[in-house]
Amino acid sequence: MRTLEQERAENALSVVPSKDPSRSFQARYRAYVDRLGPAVLVTGLGQALAVEKSAAGPEPTSEEEKAHALLLRNLESWLCRKALGIYPDSQDLLRSLIEGNQDLYLRAQVEALQWLEWHKKFCRAYLPKVR
Repeated sequence: MRTLEQERAENALSVVPSKDPSRSFQARYRAYVDRLGPAVLVTGLGQALAVEKSAAGPEPTSEEEKAHALLLRNLESWLCRKALGIYPDSQDLLRSLIEGNQDLYLRAQVEALQWLEWHKKFCRAYLPKVR
């Protein structure tokens, strides 16, 4: 039987955009991953994700916007997964954070930080740095 920690690590690795042909996109994504954890600690999960959503825009077209959108989508897919997700089956993490109770919000924040810790390590291992 696999532990939650193993599942978290596996998921965090599986969504690293290492096959994307653009090194520029990969470097941007890595930089945004590095910044998201501290942003969550300073402002809270909801505000940090609102900033990511805002940076992605309604229809991401540039590499920068697409990288923000992908990071938000990757974290959302983990927190909203069907099995053992904090918000199972939710299609909109931000709305779920706003409409849910404080207990769920705090659980989601802790889980997001734990997932981001793994994801950050894998991004640093597989993606280039911004120059």
